[in-house]
Amino acid sequence: MAQPRCRHSCGLPKGKRGGVWLVRWRNGRGYRQSSIGTADDAIDIGTLDYRSAVKAALAHVEEARTEAKAAADGPPLTVRSAVETYIEARDAREKRRTGRDIRSDASRRLEKFVIGRPARGKRAGVDAADLAEIPLHKLTEDDLRSWRSNLPSGFKPAGIQRLVNYLKAALNSCAERYFSRLPAGLLSTIKRGLRAVGHEHDDDDDVAVARENQILSDDQVASLMAATLEVDREQGWEGDLYRLILVMAATGARFSQVTRLRVMDVQTVAGRLMMPPSRKGRGGKVSLISVPVGRDVLDVLTPIVLGRGKGAPLFERWRYTQQPGTIRWERSSRGPWQTPSEIVRPWGDIRAKAALPDVIPYALRHSSIVRGIRANLPTRLVAAIHDTSIAMIERHYARYIADGLDTLAAQAIIPLAA
Repeated sequence: MAQPRCRHSCGLPKGKRGGVWLVRWRNGRGYRQSSIGTADDAIDIGTLDYRSAVKAALAHVEEARTEAKAAADGPPLTVRSAVETYIEARDAREKRRTGRDIRSDASRRLEKFVIGRPARGKRAGVDAADLAEIPLHKLTEDDLRSWRSNLPSGFKPAGIQRLVNYLKAALNSCAERYFSRLPAGLLSTIKRGLRAVGHEHDDDDDVAVARENQILSDDQVASLMAATLEVDREQGWEGDLYRLILVMAATGARFSQVTRLRVMDVQTVAGRLMMPPSRKGRGGKVSLISVPVGRDVLDVLTPIVLGRGKGAPLFERWRYTQQPGTIRWERSSRGPWQTPSEIVRPWGDIRAKAALPDVIPYALRHSSIVRGIRANLPTRLVAAIHDTSIAMIERHYARYIADGLDTLAAQAIIPLAA
């Protein structure tokens, strides 16, 4: 039987029970050859016609060359190695931010659901996911989709998305750093493989309901502020807790932004705070964001601005140390707020006093955004003040944008009927 030709040399030797497709390609100064399937001398399941053989030959040669290149470049890069490198970078960033050794949220989540962790003390060990040991040059969309579909049931959509974002960032970082060693289409594979399939609308609906429940009225926000002041006084915060929560409510900024404010960022004459941008996303952000605040908020901040260095952290709190040999904790020093976990306990007391048992601190941000929309501020301005994108505003707060537009349109209506 004649040998068909393609981009690579494919041959069909004749056997007793039929032919076998072979592919032959150049490898350095010599050649390599491999079988790729059974020919269709007799039509049967799994046999290949000429076109199918050409397609299989191209795929086989590409895979073989990718394997050879990966072996020549050193130890293979795996999902595990990419995640471990990413965890090191995130933990180092947390250490720089807080001034102490601390594990990042990415570290905890990726260890639990991707690379596993050994047992330590009373903490049980966690087995690694099958995905962890897959070399990146062999990673497929099906591998990523299978991992996502095998996540524990009952996982909240927001939690799944955060975990997926961490894994995507780890893989993308490795793919960009070692682009010359990895397949050109790896970034596309990661993007498509980690995209939710068949559940996008369900997830969006769940997130929308959660946000709807956290949109507070002006009276509810005022009730939270009054409760915060009470808790501050009862627990001896000396105004540190109240000032922090007040600015979060007034600006709609994230905890990580507010805690990075400096004394110089309070511009009393201009009636604004110069808010640091969030650490989310990549480069290209402005250095500071101008956020107008009321005179009442500036008056509350005045005592911690006067007489302090311009570069000092605006918000600080007392640190406590346990006395040796006792169970007593005493104040030792003051320092900046570090992690959102520091307001978890007092926030529980605050919402209990305000009779809002389900409200979360992030509700202050949601409510601030909706206030701006209801005041008919341009969407671009609302997004800029809150350090987010127009797309995110339109996606999560579309209902309030529509209400605001209807109000504006109604103002243009004039009586026309005779």
